[in-house]
Amino acid sequence: MKKTLVAAALLGAFAGVAQAQTAVQIYGNVDVGMSKQSDQTLNIGKRAANTLGFKGTEDLGNGLKALFQVEMRYEPDTGTNENGGRPLFQGQTRVGLQGDFGMVRLGRGLTPFQEIVGSFEPWHGLPSPAGFYTDISVAGFNSAPLDVNTTGGSPNSNRISNAIFYNSPVSNGFQVNASWASKEANGGKLTGIGNGASYALNQQASANPFSIAGTYNNGPAAAMVAYERNAVESKVWSVAGSFSVSPEMKLMATYSHQDQEHTNTFRPTVKGAEIGMTYGMGPGKMLVGFGLKKQEETTRLHDLITRQYSLGYEYSLSKRTYLYVDASRKTNIFTYDTLGFVAGSSVKNFYDVGLNHSF
Repeated sequence: MKKTLVAAALLGAFAGVAQAQTAVQIYGNVDVGMSKQSDQTLNIGKRAANTLGFKGTEDLGNGLKALFQVEMRYEPDTGTNENGGRPLFQGQTRVGLQGDFGMVRLGRGLTPFQEIVGSFEPWHGLPSPAGFYTDISVAGFNSAPLDVNTTGGSPNSNRISNAIFYNSPVSNGFQVNASWASKEANGGKLTGIGNGASYALNQQASANPFSIAGTYNNGPAAAMVAYERNAVESKVWSVAGSFSVSPEMKLMATYSHQDQEHTNTFRPTVKGAEIGMTYGMGPGKMLVGFGLKKQEETTRLHDLITRQYSLGYEYSLSKRTYLYVDASRKTNIFTYDTLGFVAGSSVKNFYDVGLNHSF
């Protein structure tokens, strides 16, 4: 009898939660393909980040809503957590309120600059080497240099933790998006180059990271202007725009300028730019892009220039499933010794083919 009463009480509690929660959604995607890069064997991997997430809203009345979202990232070929060693819900963990004032959230997520700039390149912000988002579009900028596993331009470098996020209401196509984070230590470290500052393991930030982006989206035209400073006082500003020439053709371009003088006095300035186009052909879409990144040395004797040419094609089998194939070539890619001097250069070709399904 007691067990029956306990079970009934638990069911009643869960039913109350279900009624209060007006909308809860499980979402994600699975992207698996084969890729080949210069000097590497054929790999089974991904073109897009694979996600599994939960999000929901609760109507509080008077136009006010509570909302939450948690998202994990995983490797589809092994089933492990993305890149190993990252937090379980490294995609984002945010809770907040939404109303006539806009939307305010607390937790971890993409900075406004990182969240928006990816929409102005043909590969729509995917971390694929064929795209431009993780390196050239952002001029190599790292939004979380003191987090664990965020070196080398990894996809984890575009999110911040311990932060507050604000999105204003949209007015005549215009919107303001901002974020601010505390100086809390997140377990990583950073070694400066030249006379640049160094940050020991688990050292807190020297400045509060913040990011602000203004957007315009109305009809065929869209634009963005953004500014961001990270935890080690590197700064980036960016402008981007796109225009739909026709229902089939969309043109886009991005320019970003990074100043990392606080931690890299040897090559403090990095500039990145890309132009691209998408062209729809029935259920298919062609992706074309060219990108250029310049790392300027203080003496201007050894400016490093990276050029990237990319071509891709997506074929939609349904609204949620598409096939893809990409080819990309990067030239003048340099590696560095511990002092930041050029140790060599290379040319990298990249090819992939795969399937993406969203749910």
